[in-house]
Amino acid sequence: MTAMESATTVPSATATAVQLDRVTVVFPDGTHGLDDVSLRVGSGEVLALVGPSGSGKTTLLRSLAGFIRPSSGRIAVAGRTVASAERFIPPEERRLGMVFQQHAIWPHLSVGGNVEYPLRQRRVPRPERRRRVDDVLALVGLPGAAKRDPAELSGGQRQRGALARAIVDRPGALLLDEAFSALDEPLRMRLRLEVRRMSKDLGLTVVHGTHDRQEALAIADRVAVLADGRLQQVATPADLLATPSSPLVAAFLDDATLLEGVLDGDRFHPDRLPASIPVALGPGSPRGAGGCRGTLAVLPAAVDLAFVDHAASDAVPAHVTAALFGSPAHTVTVDWNGVEFRARVAGRLPQQGEPVDVRIGSGRFYPEG
Repeated sequence: MTAMESATTVPSATATAVQLDRVTVVFPDGTHGLDDVSLRVGSGEVLALVGPSGSGKTTLLRSLAGFIRPSSGRIAVAGRTVASAERFIPPEERRLGMVFQQHAIWPHLSVGGNVEYPLRQRRVPRPERRRRVDDVLALVGLPGAAKRDPAELSGGQRQRGALARAIVDRPGALLLDEAFSALDEPLRMRLRLEVRRMSKDLGLTVVHGTHDRQEALAIADRVAVLADGRLQQVATPADLLATPSSPLVAAFLDDATLLEGVLDGDRFHPDRLPASIPVALGPGSPRGAGGCRGTLAVLPAAVDLAFVDHAASDAVPAHVTAALFGSPAHTVTVDWNGVEFRARVAGRLPQQGEPVDVRIGSGRFYPEG
């Protein structure tokens, strides 16, 4: 079993709430929205989906919800097949909650009317509906709001109402599609914490699609990285940052600079830079090999900048191209012989165009092929 296959497997002690087996989605124009994706999400687990625009996050969520029928493969929720070559269960029968970026609170209903809608559809008796609506509104931080007009609520409160509606019927899983991206901080952080808390308190399974890498790492038990409709890696946040499976994952998750060149022993020699860089070997890397071509991923934390007068320096010139204030460290982008690096710099904020020397502490090597 490969590291990739192992990472997609839920530990045996955890029941599988959501399962995708070799799911492919091909759109009418021939574009692959998903390409042979297999994934398991454990009961009570928070799984974040991340990837660049067009990577397949929304397609995966909409396939789970039942808004897209896969071209091939199988999807199961709580052990029940909801999509396959022989079977397709419509969205309203999948017992899944979903919250979109646009919260879609209906203005003609009260907050309580919005929240109880799934229960009315299932003909839950009125006393039980009222009790569950009151309970779930208190859970999401809107106690006593059942009779309020949605127009009276702030954006964050409406999103809490949408979240309450999504979980009031005790879904098999909660699907979030950029659900917090339209909100300002610190409200986004508070809702992340609410979702995390509800997942653990209620045993609620959450699949959360987001473009925000830091949000994914903060909220999730595991993170699934997608690109071009294919699953690149699934791992815990700590493992994902420590051992990205490919240069693409390293570049997307932590703004790594990718250098082409040659590995010689434990040193890497980039094609475009006069440098010899210590190497941390990535998956499948040959140890102690000489003359092996590949890619080195250099994280911002490994880049050290020294502010110097280049008239007195024999190093290849580099200069600051952008600098963003931060605390405790600033984010700085430099150009070194046509190669762009990102670095974290404490102290004073560097100025655009300022000359620097670049020192690289280490990088992770990935062999060609």
